[in-house]
Amino acid sequence: MDLIFIIVGFFLLILGGNWLLKSAIGFSLRLQIPKIVVGMTVVSFATSAPELIVSLKAALQGHADLALSNAIGSNIANLGLVLGVTVLLSTIKLSDSFYKTDIPILFLSSALLYLFLIFDGVLQSYEGGVLFLLLLVFLIYLLKFQTQAVHDEMPEDDEELPLYQGLFFFALGAVGLWGGSELLIDGAVGLANQFHVSERVIGITIVSVGTSIPELSASVIAVLKKEKAISIGNLIGSNVFNILAVLGLTALVSPIQVSDLDLIQYDIYWMLAVTVLIVPLSYWLPNMQFAKKEGVILLFFYACFIYQMLQ
Repeated sequence: MDLIFIIVGFFLLILGGNWLLKSAIGFSLRLQIPKIVVGMTVVSFATSAPELIVSLKAALQGHADLALSNAIGSNIANLGLVLGVTVLLSTIKLSDSFYKTDIPILFLSSALLYLFLIFDGVLQSYEGGVLFLLLLVFLIYLLKFQTQAVHDEMPEDDEELPLYQGLFFFALGAVGLWGGSELLIDGAVGLANQFHVSERVIGITIVSVGTSIPELSASVIAVLKKEKAISIGNLIGSNVFNILAVLGLTALVSPIQVSDLDLIQYDIYWMLAVTVLIVPLSYWLPNMQFAKKEGVILLFFYACFIYQMLQ
């Protein structure tokens, strides 16, 4: 039954994320926002909604390790699994903003999370406030400068939604995310108890991969539709959002107390490692493009991570 809850929960999360994404893209097109900005904000937030809902509900229900491991595991999966699969399908050309804006904010947010957790093993409410404030500053900067710096054509096959349709898909997405998160958390906790493994292991493997499915879906679709600016912006934006918004808001509502020390002794270092790995891969790229070789490296990294988790 726990496994059924998890499968149905994933299904509802995917549907809810897709409905929310459709609503968000429709509204953003009406506002004529450049695609790279859409990727770093609207798409990232919509595809990260499952992480936010699952982590927030897990923390409120007393499963702090599940909340934290979900966010950390999702960041590892986004760069190792999702980006790896995406660039195997098609090369992705990097823009100047990737080096000037995206990577620096990802490094800063990752470093802050590490320092907050390693200090006392608790993500306090005020620390969550610092993370969320950084997100607001980043968004203000992004929307003020990126919209002027990036000129791109509007997507040809996405459509502007009438207000009533946008609100309808938004409502469907919200209901799907709520129902999916309820089932997923119940199933994950039950599965951990049944097989006598920690919530951390379940959260950082099964739950994190499941909540990263919207990112994988959005990135693959973006690449196949040649919307590559959205694809790379979506992944970096999702990781930033997972730290600054998912964990920031969760800690604001309820401080996150680490119970399983492996989260801050091993798992967070894997998250930092894959973040650092992106830099040499990016700067050594011919023509500033992620290609199949880089995809293989990232997938190998993720396979090593999963292998050590299951030992």
